[in-house]
Amino acid sequence: MPRVLARIAGLAMRYPWRVGLTILTSLLAAVASLMLPRLIGRSIDQAHHLLAAGSANSDAAQAALLWTAGLVIAATLARGFLTMWAGYLGEYLSQKVALDLRRAYFQQLQRLSFGFHDKIHSGDLITRGMLDLEGTRAFIQGAMVPALSLTLLIGFAAWMMISADPVMAAIGLGFTPIAGVALARMGFRLRVTWLRVQQLMSILTLTMEENLQGIRVVRAFAGRAFELGKFDAASQEVLEHQYRRITLRFRGVAWMQASYYASLGALLWYGGTKVLDGRMTVGGLTSFVIYMSLLQAPIRQVAMIFNAMARATSSGGRLFEVLDLKPEIADRPGATALVAPQGVLRFEHVGFRYDAGGKQVLSDISFEVRPGRTLGVVGPPGSGKSTIANLIPRFYDVSEGRITIDGIDIRDVTLASLREYVGLVQQEAFLFDASVGHNVAYADPWAEDERIVGAAKTAQIHEHIASLPADYETRVGERGVALSGGQRQRMSIARGVVPGPGIMIFDDSTAAIDAVTERRVRENLSHATATKATVIIAHRLSSLMHADEIIVLDDGRIVERGDHASLVAAGGTYAELFELQSRTTSGELEAAE
Repeated sequence: MPRVLARIAGLAMRYPWRVGLTILTSLLAAVASLMLPRLIGRSIDQAHHLLAAGSANSDAAQAALLWTAGLVIAATLARGFLTMWAGYLGEYLSQKVALDLRRAYFQQLQRLSFGFHDKIHSGDLITRGMLDLEGTRAFIQGAMVPALSLTLLIGFAAWMMISADPVMAAIGLGFTPIAGVALARMGFRLRVTWLRVQQLMSILTLTMEENLQGIRVVRAFAGRAFELGKFDAASQEVLEHQYRRITLRFRGVAWMQASYYASLGALLWYGGTKVLDGRMTVGGLTSFVIYMSLLQAPIRQVAMIFNAMARATSSGGRLFEVLDLKPEIADRPGATALVAPQGVLRFEHVGFRYDAGGKQVLSDISFEVRPGRTLGVVGPPGSGKSTIANLIPRFYDVSEGRITIDGIDIRDVTLASLREYVGLVQQEAFLFDASVGHNVAYADPWAEDERIVGAAKTAQIHEHIASLPADYETRVGERGVALSGGQRQRMSIARGVVPGPGIMIFDDSTAAIDAVTERRVRENLSHATATKATVIIAHRLSSLMHADEIIVLDDGRIVERGDHASLVAAGGTYAELFELQSRTTSGELEAAE
């Protein structure tokens, strides 16, 4: 707990002059508060003394009271202004820290490898980046800054009380041990409760996100009642833990308040006895009572500070857990940029596992693709085809062997230069909720209109875009919902063509396109990739039968390889698959013609 809080405080100290100004205004506000008991106590004693001396001095007593009243008003106004300014500065400081954390968190999510994102749900990451970050930020405003002024206020008040009358001070401050024990118990139990609340909020966010993303599936299968029940169950569990958190907080406050008022009652009884015996003035007792009243608000605020500390500990721990991760895929020390290579792609006895000790996904995969040549990859689901595509731009690192471009291990070049050189068009055509032009030119936002249109024509999507209300400025909706599956895939192909990468990989990127359009796209792509090393992964053999070499995968191993004609002649797995698909494709083409 101290380590997390110290780290949050360290983030605030990146702005030392803002921290210093916030502390200064908080301290001045505390000083202004501490002036009030002495001023009021002295004025009462002075007025009482003058009045006791006789009626002739009543005007002087009234003047003294008026002067003291003016000082009290001035001190109160100063305290109010300084408290307001300290609050503003504390809020501003916490928001600056939140901005830094938000940027660092988002940058970290971009750096972390696919292996990390494969194991954690995006709903949990969103919760950490929003709710946990807010809980971390709130510590600066709600705990760190107030704690400084409260320490001064309580410390000076206690010192002044002790210097005036140690016995009275002991009675008045007798509540502090009870309050300390209550706060310690409350803080520990709140930390555990806050951690569980944040975890449950992640589950709740996950449930809502999945429901919204799969809303069409929910409606199609009449799953509304089931989804509502699942959401209600998650919400109810969050509510129960929130109630538990509130109960813990107010139980701690109740113990502190009860002990405080018990000490105040004892102080009034003992002080009143001393006044009656003439051992203490009325003003002296008044000063003690005002000191106690000044402590009442801080006592309530201490509970809020401990609540903020408990929340910050759990929230900050979850946030820093992600920020402290080291990306599995990163530039090696001394990595150099991949500068103007020829573009010869080679796999050398590559093996791969997603997890150490897990199932072997690829075994002894070797091939070479030179510029102007095309490699086709085919195989049943789960045979490792998409894994090959993900290894080339280093979304994952090989477990065995190596992958080279012009003889250079891709692990020895910078990720940025590698991924600029390798263009990957995936089967899942994700589109941003932006314009058509923005999505097509995503890899090169400064691409000229001619290149964007040319890429769209290559992907056989230009005519459809031109028919849209605002052509290339038309928004496609969230995840491209305004487009069909085939249109999204053609948009994805156009996006992959725009930057003109040196190596092109198509991972089943025409699966949702009809056979006729797919043939036209393939013909256009043959011109766009004429000088590039090209890898085509597909279930539909018509997408890769023109390849210079085709490898057939099964259970992560190459079981057949050759060109289309030789593989058909061999009569193996590829020939059987080709015979089955060719009958269906011929029927589609004849129907279209």
